[in-house]
Amino acid sequence: MSKLISKWNYPTTVRFGAGRIKELPEVLEATGIKNPLFVTDPGLARLPVVSSTLKILDDAKVPYGVFSDVKPNPVESNLTAGIAAFKKGKHDGVIAFGGGSALDLGKLIAFQAGQTRSLWDFEDVGDWWTRANSDAIAPVIAVPTTAGTGSEVGRAGVITHEESHTKKVIFHPKMLPAIVIADPELSVGMPAFITAGTGMDALAHCLEAYCAPGYHPMADGIAVEGIRLVFENLPKAFADGKDLTARAHMMSAAAMGATAFQKGLGAIHSLSHPIGAIYDTHHGMTNAVFMPYVLAFNRDAVEERIGRLANYIGIKGGFDGFAKAVLKLRKELKVPHTLPGLIKDLDMSKKQKEHIADMAIVDPTAGGNPVKLTKKAALKLLDEAIAG
Repeated sequence: MSKLISKWNYPTTVRFGAGRIKELPEVLEATGIKNPLFVTDPGLARLPVVSSTLKILDDAKVPYGVFSDVKPNPVESNLTAGIAAFKKGKHDGVIAFGGGSALDLGKLIAFQAGQTRSLWDFEDVGDWWTRANSDAIAPVIAVPTTAGTGSEVGRAGVITHEESHTKKVIFHPKMLPAIVIADPELSVGMPAFITAGTGMDALAHCLEAYCAPGYHPMADGIAVEGIRLVFENLPKAFADGKDLTARAHMMSAAAMGATAFQKGLGAIHSLSHPIGAIYDTHHGMTNAVFMPYVLAFNRDAVEERIGRLANYIGIKGGFDGFAKAVLKLRKELKVPHTLPGLIKDLDMSKKQKEHIADMAIVDPTAGGNPVKLTKKAALKLLDEAIAG
């Protein structure tokens, strides 16, 4: 029984279903937010999905501000500008609206605006989160418009440290949004590339959580069903962006992945994070590139487990059958098979590879990999992802 020790956390209230964005004023009232800062990304800010949502606030006579200076991989300067907007507008909460970048930054604005210490004092290391003034954290309503990161049900935000080009995870239990509106209608206009990338991010979350060592049967169960939903629905959402049923199932899978990965992540993410920080690649698509190489690397530790997974989701051939299914899914979604296919004119020097490997092995997600990720292993995986 000594190994049957763990710590479990489950997400917040989620109002799930098509059309539920109309409940936004009611949700604001329920959380006590009277003057929210609406945080989104610049691409979304120009689209009808944002203007129609803001009209809901206008019709309800809710005062609000809008902030959209958010990079695809948010950086500290984005956060600084967001906090300035939060304070200038005397806002008392945040509506984080969009994909993972907007959700993460919205949560970080609500968290950091009332703190006196540096953001980096709250990195997800040990109990550093206890340094924060919990009473100064503003409430967040999360509204995902993609189906990937699951940040809407997470207690952390990822941000790039600009000087070191490293992605940092900032954690606090009160960063968990108070209420989530998960409306699949909001994801209908998502481009195919983003549908593929975010969907593969959800798959990476579920797969790495399932393979991570440790005792967490509830996370395992959620991860397995999330993987099934991705395999069955991501190709449909990619082929027909208006397939609302597929969109809904993918939105569920994204939240399930983020709920499951409290158990741990692994080398897919620890390699993807430095690549994203340095080359500003799409996080989910970068995960998708690394996925088969890391799966093969972990084979000895996860073969039996992947066999059970394959049986559950109806894939024949155990580990090999599942690995082939991953490759087939990537091809169907037009995922590049190698890093040069993802990063134009990639010319990675030996020194740069060493730097990326050094970053990967100290990334917070590396510890969850079922096989220890050494620098030698990280370099090998990087070479395989470059050469194919």
